[in-house]
Amino acid sequence: MKARVKWLDHMSFVGESGSGHSVVMDGSPEHGGRDLGIRPMEMVLIGMGGCTAFDVALMLQKSRQNVLDIEVQLDSDRADEMPAVFTHIRVHFVITGINLSEKQVARAVALSAEKYCSASKMLEKSAEITHSHEIIDAAVKEG
Repeated sequence: MKARVKWLDHMSFVGESGSGHSVVMDGSPEHGGRDLGIRPMEMVLIGMGGCTAFDVALMLQKSRQNVLDIEVQLDSDRADEMPAVFTHIRVHFVITGINLSEKQVARAVALSAEKYCSASKMLEKSAEITHSHEIIDAAVKEG
């Protein structure tokens, strides 16, 4: 896997993935940025959320769950001193579907956390990561 980050100006950068996608990153105004893009550490957190969401979606699809929506809500704390690494990350899944199995959802979240999510496994070296989930039954909402 390859990536490239190129400085634009001030504290703005463009990140380019090996797969050909780009994202703008910028610093906060108090650090010389102009608030034109996502902060680099926000990207790390979003990357972890995307990684675990991918795992859970794949496992639930393979177990033939009728999933309509998956949202991963992430909340984190960072160290006060430099480097300001993540010290605690709370990951909460909100999974909407029809007649979802609590057992299958819990298993998918646990397997992602314990085995499959590479980003989580890297970040757990510095941060305590906790996972929770809730299921919204779309059949109940409609009826």
